[in-house]
Amino acid sequence: MAWWSRKPEDERARWELDPLVGVGPLRFGMSPEQVQAALDGAIAYVSQGTEDRLAWQTFHEVEVTAIYGPGPRLAAVALDGRSGPLVRLRGVELIDRAPSEVRADLLELAGREGASVRVNRSGDPEAAAWGLSMGARPGWALSPEGYAERTDRMVTDALCAGPELAEDPYGTEPVRQWCKVREERGAHSGEWPVRAEGDRPRWGCTPLEGVGPLRFGMNPREVAAALGGEPPAERRGWFTWEGYGAEQWELEQDRFDEAGVTAHYWYRDGFPTLAAVTVDGRTGPRVEFEGIPLIGRPVTEVDAAVNRYVEDSGIGLRVGCAGDLGPDGTNIFVRADRAGDAVISGARFCAEDWEDHG
Repeated sequence: MAWWSRKPEDERARWELDPLVGVGPLRFGMSPEQVQAALDGAIAYVSQGTEDRLAWQTFHEVEVTAIYGPGPRLAAVALDGRSGPLVRLRGVELIDRAPSEVRADLLELAGREGASVRVNRSGDPEAAAWGLSMGARPGWALSPEGYAERTDRMVTDALCAGPELAEDPYGTEPVRQWCKVREERGAHSGEWPVRAEGDRPRWGCTPLEGVGPLRFGMNPREVAAALGGEPPAERRGWFTWEGYGAEQWELEQDRFDEAGVTAHYWYRDGFPTLAAVTVDGRTGPRVEFEGIPLIGRPVTEVDAAVNRYVEDSGIGLRVGCAGDLGPDGTNIFVRADRAGDAVISGARFCAEDWEDHG
């Protein structure tokens, strides 16, 4: 979803989840043509796929993503929490609420129905009996002046899966391909501890060159070595089709949980090299820019400080694809990271030619 297009509640569709059968007008097993017809002819943005190998489609008019299995046939539906349909399950409102409230309601419903609820890869409730896997993302609101601005709260979204994916939606193709997850170690605890400021190392940053011990242009082995040899907790990437059915997997990012950073790569001369570093708001090192603490603060507080800085300096403000703010000429962006129901600030530091896509 575009961060600036949050819909008022009275303009959002209201759907019901029919577990393992469908959600709203969509039914698992539909063809792409049937999905489009069920969505009243909404125009699809094809995120990935070819004519005979469609992976998923995002419909921005209704803010849902249709994820396809073989056929292609509808296998899962991702629902945007900020502007997508408001979905209910047995009277439980699933979308655009505080994650802890939805979790409590689902556990109560599971108790009544004898359903098993576990914690998924994002730390949210997941139930195979319902084909439901909850998630959350930072919330937005309209300012008194009428423009979109970030808030300090998370809101729920959801992935609804058909029977083939219900047992492990995020661990099964095609959802893994949609998420670009290649390797993942360990499971989320469902807790959101925030590392104390005194327990975080202090890193310096040089805009357009690097942050802490990481320098743009490093290869993945050099990145891991600079972080003390820590192995990535998760690797993400994508497949490129080389022709004749051959596929090449290309590394996009490595997440390092102990260091609290994610390394993002681009391909120059056919090899991945470091192009951006995201510092996690909950666990990452302390980093300042021009006296502004960027990490682990209420995101609205840091946004306000960045706005004051650019106004005072006259250098201009850049807004990233996800609505992240940053001083012009630095390619530094303030991120919105999750801490349970709350949002705290992280930051992304990018090489000069890196285009941030959220």
